[in-house]
Amino acid sequence: MDAGTEIGWEPYEVALLGGGPRAAVTVAVVALHLLGAVEPGPRRTLCATGPEPEGLGPFEGTVLDCLREPLTARELVRHTDVRLALALARIPLAEEGLLRYPRLGPSRRARRRVAFWRERYPLPAVRHGLSDDRTLLAVALHGDAALRMLLPRFALRTGLADPGAPAEGVRFSLGRGRFLRWRDEYEDSVSGDWGAGHGDHGGGCGSGGGGGGD
Repeated sequence: MDAGTEIGWEPYEVALLGGGPRAAVTVAVVALHLLGAVEPGPRRTLCATGPEPEGLGPFEGTVLDCLREPLTARELVRHTDVRLALALARIPLAEEGLLRYPRLGPSRRARRRVAFWRERYPLPAVRHGLSDDRTLLAVALHGDAALRMLLPRFALRTGLADPGAPAEGVRFSLGRGRFLRWRDEYEDSVSGDWGAGHGDHGGGCGSGGGGGGD
């Protein structure tokens, strides 16, 4: 059984309950990246790369539409259309008692369920051989720690993960060996083709050097 189906929530919903709006948007971006629909752009922006993939949900579709022009991760989270999509995504979760009124933070029940699924699906020790579904679920459950482990170059090139800060609502420790691998990935990315792409936001989505590497 697919892990997302077993949990009963969409990956961005898992992230919204476990990490908040930024985490939900990050998961949507990762889903689009795994589908080949989003790549890094100039100056740590994100860009749509082509037509909308088949079967895309409304939340991911809204995120993709907003990326028809280059946006940073911060700009994307603040985009009016994305904020509206987040508000709509909260409605069924609130109706299930998973978000608390009036500020719509996760309820105790939601926190318990997210904690259960984090234990059920711990952060993978390696990224090779992991399916796209499990990669997406890992990012939804474990936030920046999963980005650093599974999609390090994409996360760095787009600013999705801060090398010095944990994910919202997710605590983790890299350990020295993993930190050194993360540092090496970072040095490789900034010394390669990405280093030449730090210009203005102009130049289109193809000017960021492509999305390969993860």
